[in-house]
Amino acid sequence: MADSQVTLRTRKFIRNPLLGRRQMVVDVLHPNRANVSKDELRGKLGELYKAKKEDVSVFGFKTHFGGGKSTGFALIYDSAEAMKKFEPRYRLVRYGMATKVEKASRQQRTFPSPIPYMVLWIKHWFYE
Repeated sequence: MADSQVTLRTRKFIRNPLLGRRQMVVDVLHPNRANVSKDELRGKLGELYKAKKEDVSVFGFKTHFGGGKSTGFALIYDSAEAMKKFEPRYRLVRYGMATKVEKASRQQRTFPSPIPYMVLWIKHWFYE
């Protein structure tokens, strides 16, 4: 099933030299298949545009009703440095180019005590 035919078509191709990338809308035709993984799409786009898989970013894919076709966006960066500079951090974490910053949960965070604010509110309420 995984070796079924997948066809990529790109449109709205734009070369963006300020951000050091090529950007496009990608139409993926995948009959007899639910969808195509982003990792597989990155590899195929890298082959198609002679770029490394690590420099390709794909996102925003929606499968059309009835299946068989998906549409999304692709960015092909000129270098890994440009990708690290301009790509959002959450996407870099997905691709393994950055580490996720773990924050404390809401229960463990320290918050200022509400008592001074209550005292001010009570003074304002009763003494005006």
